[in-house]
Parts: sequence; C-alpha cells; structure tokens
Amino acid sequence: MKSYNGMVLVAGATGRTGAWVVKRLECHDIDYHLFVRSGKKALELFGPEVIDKLTIGSVEHQEEIRAAIGHADAVICAVGGNVTDPEAPPPAAIDRDGITRLATIAKEGGVKHFILISSLSVTKPDHPLNKYGKVLTMKLEGEDEVRKLFSEPGYSYTILRPGGLVDGQPLMHALRIDTGDRMTTGVIDRSDVAEMAVLSLFAPEAHNLTFELVRSEEAPQSSLIHCFAHIV
Repeated sequence: MKSYNGMVLVAGATGRTGAWVVKRLECHDIDYHLFVRSGKKALELFGPEVIDKLTIGSVEHQEEIRAAIGHADAVICAVGGNVTDPEAPPPAAIDRDGITRLATIAKEGGVKHFILISSLSVTKPDHPLNKYGKVLTMKLEGEDEVRKLFSEPGYSYTILRPGGLVDGQPLMHALRIDTGDRMTTGVIDRSDVAEMAVLSLFAPEAHNLTFELVRSEEAPQSSLIHCFAHIV
C-alpha cells in the first residue's frame, strides 16, 4: 500500500534539491507531476518516461501555475531564486511573490497540503545572505503567506528550513531538528531534505509545522520519520 495516494506536484523539480524530491517520491512509490522551466532539462534528468508528467512554466505566471495545479493533490515546492545570476529574477519575484502566487493558486485549485523548502536563518535580517536582494527576508515573507493560506481547517502546510545544502546519498546521517530559527550553522544533504519533505506528506506530526534541520553525526538510518517525534 502506498504511503500517500494523491498526486504530488513538484515545483522546481530540475533543481538539485527538486531532483532529489522526485527520486524520493519514486522510492516511496508516490505519483508525481513536475512543474519546471525547462522540459529539456527534465527529460535529461529523469528520462523520456516523464514526458507525460511535465508542465512547463514559472511561478511568475498565473496561467502556467494553474495548468500545473490541475494535476495536484499536494505540492512540494523546491523553488528558489538564483542570487548568483545577475540575469535571474530577484528574490522578491521568486521567493516571495512567486511562492505566494503558487500557494494561492494551489489552494484555489483544491490542494490540501503545501510543503515548502525554505532556508535556515530566514528570521535574521542582518544575515550576510540578505545582501543579495534580501533573499532570506523574501523567503520568510513567502513562508508567511503559505502559513496563512494553509492553516485553515481542512488544509495543512509543512515548511522545512535546511542548513547549507550539500550533495550526498540519503539516510547516511542522523539529523538535528529544531524550531524557532535558533540554529545558526550546519549543513545537510539535499537528499535528506527531500526525504523529509516527502515524509511530510503522510506524517501527521509534520502538518502545520515549521522546522529547521541540519545533519548530525554520520550514522546510517533505516528511516527519518522518527525525526518528527523529536520536534517540540
């Protein structure tokens, strides 16, 4: 029996974290649809079998979002602005306005659970990363809109705030979890962030929860679902 029986829209699926979300959904045998800027990149990453699972578009455009949301019971959003690219839209356009637009249209479209991958330190306006278009502040404003929209009865959200993202295989480290944006440093494998996002679909302890996560000691894990029980 599947752990989650609905269709999950993965927004930002061709990013490095988004690609891991797709892999972990496949591992859990959960159906998905992909909302991506580049169909070519999606086919290169996931193969021709995803061609019927694609909607091409951006969180900057309402009609493209609506086309993608028609496939969704839940959303996992791994979208983030690229602050290193001067040609890319600013964080306000993606991490605040784009996320708000996606969440608003998702709720209008009947999505019941919205999972957002954000960042550590979003509540710290003096953080050095905020030199780049106030990216962390924009992420926090996007988070706030998700919480507001999906905290009503019958809806739920999960917001993950990972530390610095690194590449590695999943389930190879214990995780350190906290709330209140009290963590100041730490890294985590993108694969484990993706796994926690996918688990949030069906772990009731994850619903209506915002939490920070970084990796702890190297220690192979059979599952990460127990991590939710330690969040206070």
